[in-house]
Amino acid sequence: MILLTTFQEGTELATDSESTEKTLSIIELIGSGGVAGQVIIAILFILLVVAIYIYFERLFAIKAASNVDANFMNQIKDHVSNGKIDSAQMLCAQQNSPVSRLINKGITRIGKPLEDINTAIENAGRLELYGLEKNVSVLATISGVAPMIGFLGTVIGMILSIFEIANSGGQIDIKQLSDGLYTAMTTTVAGLIVGIVAYMAYNHLVVRTDKVVYQMEANSLEFLDHLNEPS
Repeated sequence: MILLTTFQEGTELATDSESTEKTLSIIELIGSGGVAGQVIIAILFILLVVAIYIYFERLFAIKAASNVDANFMNQIKDHVSNGKIDSAQMLCAQQNSPVSRLINKGITRIGKPLEDINTAIENAGRLELYGLEKNVSVLATISGVAPMIGFLGTVIGMILSIFEIANSGGQIDIKQLSDGLYTAMTTTVAGLIVGIVAYMAYNHLVVRTDKVVYQMEANSLEFLDHLNEPS
């Protein structure tokens, strides 16, 4: 009985020891990848920071651009109908949004053919769209580049492991071999994580931008329809 208890205690200690040895923090895991793995992880971390910064900067800018007074177009139509062009332009300046800037561009062309007004609004819309999409393409680039950088680390890690095997002389050092494997696995995971985050951020911004573009088109069409109404 005593021997059985001692054996069980020894087994538990051995199990605890093995569990402790198998526990590895993220920092230790990155450090185990060697210099090559650490360099690639650092690059991916920088890309992640850039992606997060662009996402939140654009998100707040797009959110601000979508804030338009629900009564804005009614006030514009009233001012235009009453010939108060200056008041309409002043209202657009107070709103200071993509929609108001498009409408203001159309107001400045009042008196010219409707086609010219429409062309002026469309040209202004392209400029507004360019401003909304500023740096968003960088997110798309990061979403594609990050996994490739991670796979580059995978290749480097496998090359290091094969190099160790080739130069082991029949005596494979598991520690040196594991460095290459750690490099391969950690960089792959990090690259995929950064790529997924950037891809999701990019698509979310595209959806939000499309909503603002729809808002711009709807208000511009409403303004043009008002100008085309018979007096």
